[in-house]
Amino acid sequence: MSNTNTYKGFRGSVYQVMNQPKLLDTVELLEDLPSDRLSLVETNVVSVDHLPSGLVGTIVHIFHQNDNEHYLIEFADVQGREYATATLAANEFLILHQELQLS
Repeated sequence: MSNTNTYKGFRGSVYQVMNQPKLLDTVELLEDLPSDRLSLVETNVVSVDHLPSGLVGTIVHIFHQNDNEHYLIEFADVQGREYATATLAANEFLILHQELQLS
């Protein structure tokens, strides 16, 4: 039996949500993330007060902290320039795997 669920994304894409996060997975924030939990990289986003729920990022590091796994998520613009990172627990994001939908 598979541990996956189907999720319809923002632009109508269909994703499979997997329960086991791994390095380089694409993830989506479940809730707004306040600026005090962010490391901002680009100087032009210093005034950001939060990252909105639904924002997509990538797992770039997995580490153990207090007997739990935590995930360093990188957020980048459409040109691939990183502008923020955040350390999150697995229950704070969805793992997205896009599937091609054939008509």
